[in-house]
Amino acid sequence: MFHPHRERPSTERRAAPADMKCPFCRVDNDRVTDSRASEDGFAIRRRRECVACRRRYTTYERIEEMVIKIVKKDGVRVPFEREKIKRGLEKACWKRPISDEQLEAVVTAIEADMYANCDTEVESRYLGELAMQHLRQLDQVAYVRFASVYRDFEDVQDFVQELQPMLDKNENRPK
Repeated sequence: MFHPHRERPSTERRAAPADMKCPFCRVDNDRVTDSRASEDGFAIRRRRECVACRRRYTTYERIEEMVIKIVKKDGVRVPFEREKIKRGLEKACWKRPISDEQLEAVVTAIEADMYANCDTEVESRYLGELAMQHLRQLDQVAYVRFASVYRDFEDVQDFVQELQPMLDKNENRPK
């Protein structure tokens, strides 16, 4: 059995990481310049350099999780897509002082919660509420943007109802 702090026996061979096509020149010849744990240890971030064009890019290696289906409002079931959650959060956070790392941390937290608490299916409502919880703590404007789309606000009164608990909380805070 391999132990990370012991030398490998000479008979044991380690498979070389598979080459990836460069996103810039499409050549399948790169080298890994740096590897490190990412997303709280659930992924490996690799910095790569293309041997042909010398440009650098980043790839992520994640554990292949079981496929969880998202049950949408109309009952349709679709596979979970991490990138879809991220795109929705990016729209809500557009032109807000939120870094890519903060956004990635929210997506990772939502995904981790889903895998920890759901077996094979999860309602889209559950993921939307999780996203709103995280955005409420991260940025109030991004939270309201996300809520307005997620909860399908139709008029100003819907915004006021959503904002009222935050406004009340701010009024009760010592100045």
